[in-house]
Amino acid sequence: MNYTELSYFDVALAASLIAVNAGISIAMRLGLEQRMIIAATRMVVQLSLVGLVLKALFAAASPWFTALAMVVMVAFAGREAMARQERKFTGYWSYGIGTGSMMTAAMIVTGFALATQLHADPWYDPRYAIPVLGMILGNTMNGVSLGLDRLLNTVQRDRNAIEARLMLGEDIATAMRGAVRESLRAGLIPTINSMSAAGLVSLPGMMTGQILAGVEPGEAVKYQILIIFLIAGGTALGLFTAVTLAKHRLSDTRHRLRLDTLVSS
Repeated sequence: MNYTELSYFDVALAASLIAVNAGISIAMRLGLEQRMIIAATRMVVQLSLVGLVLKALFAAASPWFTALAMVVMVAFAGREAMARQERKFTGYWSYGIGTGSMMTAAMIVTGFALATQLHADPWYDPRYAIPVLGMILGNTMNGVSLGLDRLLNTVQRDRNAIEARLMLGEDIATAMRGAVRESLRAGLIPTINSMSAAGLVSLPGMMTGQILAGVEPGEAVKYQILIIFLIAGGTALGLFTAVTLAKHRLSDTRHRLRLDTLVSS
């Protein structure tokens, strides 16, 4: 399998584009140059460390180390999802709802892929488990964070309308149905857009990486289609779980709207 090996100079040359972005931010007074540089530096450090960790995981091929890596990935995904929300639940509820829903969805879909389509042997082989989980988890995190943010903001915005419907005799599920639908739609739209644009507007990352590494394009396309379907399934499952849990947290057994469970970021 032939591929072009990148030097550190090649990577540094690509990094010069970040300097251009920062220059544009300074010229236009966007105030984003510091955040760009910090994000780029953080990305380089994180990916470099992940490369070393994956090398050790591939060499060890231990189910315990693979499981530990998965737990760490889910934990950080939960933190990132919570950080993107304008409003949050009090205590650890925001972190718990986001993390629990993402873990459930990502583990189910990853296990399904490893046991059926990918036929990993052994099933915990980190060469399969970690990359697949990472792709599913990253996209599920985006869907969950968007859905929860939209739900909490919509409920806060439409508080009077929801409480009026409750006073007219509707239960909490019926009164919040519009907000739930809006949040589910917001969380799923990015996945639908990416599926619609794949191939015509964009060549997804996994497919591009495989082609650059020398894989036959038809085979790369099949893998990319598989991953997109897995991502769509994981995102929908995680989003539905998170929104359902959040809806219950926003009410009580007497069908009252409980906005006292929310705090602003």
